[in-house]
Amino acid sequence: MNRQNPIQILIKCLSRLPGIGEKTATRLALYIMNCPKEDAMELAQSIMDARQKVHFCRQCFNYTENDLCFICANPNRDSSALCIVETPADLMSIERTGMFRGGYHILHGVISPLDGIGPDQLRIKGLLQRIKECNIKEIILATNPTINGNATAVYISDQLTTSCIKITRIAQGIPPGGDIGYADQLTLKNALEGLREMKR
Repeated sequence: MNRQNPIQILIKCLSRLPGIGEKTATRLALYIMNCPKEDAMELAQSIMDARQKVHFCRQCFNYTENDLCFICANPNRDSSALCIVETPADLMSIERTGMFRGGYHILHGVISPLDGIGPDQLRIKGLLQRIKECNIKEIILATNPTINGNATAVYISDQLTTSCIKITRIAQGIPPGGDIGYADQLTLKNALEGLREMKR
């Protein structure tokens, strides 16, 4: 009987993580086996705790241990501005800039007909309800500049056409250090549409 041993099972589990191939999974598994037992147990316990204690914030759908996440519960945030993002990772990236002091709403994906994902599979109903019930004055659509990300932004914008809310889209275009000669047409189109005056 060809039964996998615990290390092979660990490698198999680690290789399911995004961006982790079999070689990296093997290296991580061997590191876990060679590190102090306390460190390995702490890692295992942290995974268990996160899965058991963390859930979605009832307002923005960020991860939290409490009813509201640390952003929604912060009275110093601007509750009239809402930034719409695809994932909690996107929220974290924007937070690291320190440039936005409003609230967030996480969709947990984008509209993708080929994958069978429509508006009902995302947190769009919750967003529209939140906008209706709260005093939201500005919406920033910060979905990724992909075909599906843009389609999702357009869909949300269309749902709000009758409101007097200010709707903006994050700027898109050539990244710093990028080469125009290697940019695709959509990136160049977005860059040209997002022109802004140079300060003199």
